[in-house]
Amino acid sequence: MPETTEPDAPRALSLARVLGVQAHANRLANRRLQAALANLSTSELHSKRISFFPSLIGTLNHLLAVDRYYIAALHGEPDMEAQYRRFAPHDELAPYVSAQDASDQKLIAFCDKLDDAGVNAEVAMDRGEGKVQRDLAGYVLAHLFMHQTHHRGQVHAMLSGTHVKPPQLDEFIMPSDASYRVQDMSALGWSEREVFG
Repeated sequence: MPETTEPDAPRALSLARVLGVQAHANRLANRRLQAALANLSTSELHSKRISFFPSLIGTLNHLLAVDRYYIAALHGEPDMEAQYRRFAPHDELAPYVSAQDASDQKLIAFCDKLDDAGVNAEVAMDRGEGKVQRDLAGYVLAHLFMHQTHHRGQVHAMLSGTHVKPPQLDEFIMPSDASYRVQDMSALGWSEREVFG
């Protein structure tokens, strides 16, 4: 009887590992979206469209500003609220991409160091005017990833109204989807083992 090969059995996951995978997935999705957006002119990025933030660049800048705020909060940076107020939107794609990449890398670095204690650490979020919101890091990260997915979806939908085909953005979480992200992983110098353990 011929021998059959079964895929590796799924391994038990910690919440810290799942959050780390999500941080890498965020970077990969942003990379694909940025590659698609590079096919648009600056005027197309600024064109009025139907969405909560009525332009592609407006939505991208909102994503980046919020990413920076929550990442500063996760790192315990005392000026997180001031950083958010000082955020200067990018008018061109290239400086936005550079800034978003740096933000994504900072989030990955945070999540790569995360353990059970870190997932359950309290995060203080300065909301201005003396208001401080407190939640556990795991909840803050889950909220941040949901926010990113929500607004990337809006960018994806707005791209449908242009000559650029919106890219596939949901092939980055499950190890069994590895074949769909080979080029992205290689371009970023990542291995499946490094990301998924």
